[in-house]
Amino acid sequence: MAGPPMPDDVREILRRAGESPETGLDLAETALALAALDRPGVALERYRRHLADLGEAVGHAADELGGGIAAAGGALGAVIAEGFGYVGDAETYEDVQNANLMRVIDRRKGLPVALGILYIHVARSQGWSMVGLNFPGHFLVRLEVDGERMILDPFHAGVERTTGEMRDLLKAVAGTGAELRPEHSAAVADRDILLRLQNNIKLRHLRADEVGRALDILEGMQLIAPREPLLWRESGLLNARLGNLGAAIDNLERFMVSGAPERLKDQTEPVLRQLRARRD
Repeated sequence: MAGPPMPDDVREILRRAGESPETGLDLAETALALAALDRPGVALERYRRHLADLGEAVGHAADELGGGIAAAGGALGAVIAEGFGYVGDAETYEDVQNANLMRVIDRRKGLPVALGILYIHVARSQGWSMVGLNFPGHFLVRLEVDGERMILDPFHAGVERTTGEMRDLLKAVAGTGAELRPEHSAAVADRDILLRLQNNIKLRHLRADEVGRALDILEGMQLIAPREPLLWRESGLLNARLGNLGAAIDNLERFMVSGAPERLKDQTEPVLRQLRARRD
């Protein structure tokens, strides 16, 4: 059964994020609004203050360490991991709380992508450039200051990752035959980072056969990425699974007029016909 409706202010934050251009997306603010999907009624303000505190502390630490990328990278790790105690949750990795930014802040631990959002937000608050990377199975971030670059691992206290370490990490998560390729160091869009975060929660709910909860998460994903056709298809199929014929048909009809591959549309058309027949 689906959870309670989202508060209007949260819906509005997510709707604005979905309408904004990529450069206008507020990564941490949107992640907090998405976290409210599982925590209705919990105010965002104290979490916003905490993010501001992190940024202020990193700024002071960077000033003490001097300028340049070494100071920036060192300050991020020293403050976020050592000062505030954020760690990757290796012991209870599958806990759904590890992908909810509110609970990550409460518990000071989480998944690589959730911790990565903290690092990205704090780095950008200092005027530094930071992006998430298209590295499979383990979220990494790239810091750039004054033309110099450094790849950091938020799950492991923000340590710098060399090319050799990235190769070893890739083999650990993707198999010994995997080889490091240029696309593994390519930047990913902030919207895709948020979808990756929410996908972790959705998959955990589906594995627990909590289809209604998974649909709640999908609703938030649709709000922040309304032009992503696969989200409409998945929502349609999950609604059909729960017997919500109207919602299933609406979602699948939207998918059918999207720019999705024709192969997927051909696979979806018979399902849509069957649902319409059941409704009629």
